[in-house]
Amino acid sequence: MGTPITLDIPHSLGKDGVRARLDGGIGRIGEKIPGGAQVEHRWDGDVMHFTVAAMGQRIASELTIFEDKVHAVVDLPAFLGLFAGAVKAAIEKEAPKLLR
Repeated sequence: MGTPITLDIPHSLGKDGVRARLDGGIGRIGEKIPGGAQVEHRWDGDVMHFTVAAMGQRIASELTIFEDKVHAVVDLPAFLGLFAGAVKAAIEKEAPKLLR
């Protein structure tokens, strides 16, 4: 069983603006991981489902877009759950940059 991280990322872009930023930038997540990563995503209405696979680990995530925030749920595999605090802090720091 994984360790879910949930957080809200505020924005002032509206749903369409956020969707465009996410489509254009979600692939850059792989660049932040040493050795690179495979990133896949798909949309289901206002929800983006995406996975990041690297170093033998697979992280499934879900982003729900609202007019003023993005609600993120990142399901860390058991091993990475040990680093949930550090991962959440990194997401809180880096995610707003994607929405600029």
